Amino acid sequence: MGAPLTRFGVQVHFGRWLIEGSPAVVLLDVGATAWSLDRWKSELWESCAIGVPWYDREANDAVLFGFLVAWFLGEFAAQSEDRPFIVGHFHEWLAGLGLVLCRARRLPVATIFTTHATLLGRYLCAGSVDFYNNLQNFDVDKEAGERQIYHRYCLERAAAHCAHVLTTVSHVTAGEAEHLLKRKPDLVTPNGLNVRKFSAMHEFQNLHAQSKARVQEFVRGHFYGHLDFDLDKTLFFFIAGRYEFSNKGADIFLEALARLNYLLRVNGSETTVVAFFIMPARTNNFNVESLKGQAVRKQLWDTANAVKEKFGKKLYESLLVGNLPDMNKMLDREDFTMMKRAIFATQRQSFPPVCTHNMLDDATDPILTTIRRIGLFNSGNDRVKVGGH
Repeated sequence: MGAPLTRFGVQVHFGRWLIEGSPAVVLLDVGATAWSLDRWKSELWESCAIGVPWYDREANDAVLFGFLVAWFLGEFAAQSEDRPFIVGHFHEWLAGLGLVLCRARRLPVATIFTTHATLLGRYLCAGSVDFYNNLQNFDVDKEAGERQIYHRYCLERAAAHCAHVLTTVSHVTAGEAEHLLKRKPDLVTPNGLNVRKFSAMHEFQNLHAQSKARVQEFVRGHFYGHLDFDLDKTLFFFIAGRYEFSNKGADIFLEALARLNYLLRVNGSETTVVAFFIMPARTNNFNVESLKGQAVRKQLWDTANAVKEKFGKKLYESLLVGNLPDMNKMLDREDFTMMKRAIFATQRQSFPPVCTHNMLDDATDPILTTIRRIGLFNSGNDRVKVGGH
């Protein structure tokens, strides 16, 4: 099946996906067929009237991948002894061209297109517009053109209209698709996780405990000098993904944290919440205070181990001769000097940093700007602590 493709220089890899069921997987290397890009772009224009500019590398990769997928499915159908039942499930605009070509070439493939969030919807939401109250009023061609994504929008819309079945992952996205892609989805397939319980639950409990211990160690270092809260009464929250402040809900998350901080303080709660923001942004290096915190933590750990080793040796020698140890003599002046020096290193005048790295756009960064506005500075009075990574 792969022979006709490899004969033309296409890199095809077969294997098994290491998940439940071990399904067969075919990987197609788009880079190895870059020499076909201009020819395939011309065919795309002639057959679908969709032009892709030379400078959009992501769209160029989508063209290469789409043609490779259609080529592969065509060969699979042609070389099968019995007429196969093929279902092609394509996700998002990046994969959508393969679906369009299957229909244009009349391949015996039943096609499904799933959009997790419309492309134009993402751009409009990022533009701080009243999106959902004006869904039916947008001039989609004009909006896509002004944002220089018209060719991408055309690929997505073509896939939505060519699919035998159009699905979305939520009723909210279904409304987007109806107004922005001009086709009402056939059904909604909600996002979800496989919550099947495994027999080796103890293994996952052990992994959870190990991961929690690593997070706690990071917190011990990051908040050195201000570790005035009980880690056993601390809850850890994470928000992670693309840095789209509103689309990913970072704005609502921060506002909720500010209100939670107030409620925990006025009610005298002993619970502490540490919230991490893990999103890619432009930085130039690690924050010096963050690195220093981990160095101080390690120094304290090394000091404690050194004192513990000496203490253990003296305890062993005392028990060996049949005597109960004199606790006043177990630690000498050198031990106390080491411990005092380590404690002195934990003295800190400033609050723990709210970000682990130095941000290039510190003054205008949406998360940092909001943190300043709501006053979450990791002070001792705050029951909610924040850490951006």
